[in-house]
Amino acid sequence: MEQPLSALAVLARRLEAGEVVHRPDVSGLGHDTFVRETLGLRFDEFARDRIVGHLEPGPQHWQNAGIVHGGVWCAVVETLASWGAALRVATAGREVVGVSNRTEFLRPHRTGRIDAVASLVDEVGHLQWWDVVLTRARDGEPVARGSVRLQQLRARAGATAAG
Repeated sequence: MEQPLSALAVLARRLEAGEVVHRPDVSGLGHDTFVRETLGLRFDEFARDRIVGHLEPGPQHWQNAGIVHGGVWCAVVETLASWGAALRVATAGREVVGVSNRTEFLRPHRTGRIDAVASLVDEVGHLQWWDVVLTRARDGEPVARGSVRLQQLRARAGATAAG
């Protein structure tokens, strides 16, 4: 008897079928506390090769100079790329881990909505490469951009897409 799919694999299967999921409910599927509470990142759209989200940075995200800390941008870049990569392999019962994150800080930012878009660049063998661009909603100017390489792990013995 086949085991039911995990919630992540069910979502991944919808994306594989070409569906675009708007405002996906990811509660219980990952690092909810860090992503939602610490970063304040919200997911707006999941597609097979694209993940879209946003956040509203404020003083809790600032470094000493009163601008958003670069680590926040790195975490957003890594989070969106990791979700995209994980959803591409979830139906096979596999997981991914980041092997590099190169994030560049393009302009300072203090407050106001930031839109983030992650796009799959390439998938070769067990590696995926994602680019992520973070832009200010008020003027469309990029504040950071990053590239993340992720490696697919072998499925653990006995692991299935059921989790």
